[in-house]
Amino acid sequence: MARLSKRSTVYLEPDLHKALRIKALETYRSMSEIINETVREALAEDTEDLAAFEERGNEPLISYERMVKRLKKDGRI
Repeated sequence: MARLSKRSTVYLEPDLHKALRIKALETYRSMSEIINETVREALAEDTEDLAAFEERGNEPLISYERMVKRLKKDGRI
């Protein structure tokens, strides 16, 4: 099933534009394909984070001081 694309104007910093153009040439992909993939991945990460927050929403809260003590006890800091 083909997806219809929407046109959008995006302003990139010159160095980002150059790097994107080079990556597109090296990978034989369009700049649009690379941008779409990158945005899709970023949004998927957000979805995963939101799901984790919701999943852990009922966990008891811990104070900053208590967390620092726990990290020190475990040798993490």
